[in-house]
Amino acid sequence: MFRRREPVPFAFLAEADKFRGNVAPPPRERSSAGQIAGRWLLGLTLVAGLVGSLVIGMPALSTPSSTPTQQSQASQGH
Repeated sequence: MFRRREPVPFAFLAEADKFRGNVAPPPRERSSAGQIAGRWLLGLTLVAGLVGSLVIGMPALSTPSSTPTQQSQASQGH
């Protein structure tokens, strides 16, 4: 294979990662009390929904106890 000996014309792109500008980004805006309360409320709502669905779904996940099964009137022949 033939290899080039001249420098890559776009070598400055490789150096772009090392460049540090002297311009600082603007400071982050502080969240207001309403925004913080809204985030907490949303988090609590999600957690309460997950816990509630688990509580409601537990009977369906539990194994049936040893109660005798009853046959309905429709399954018995006339």
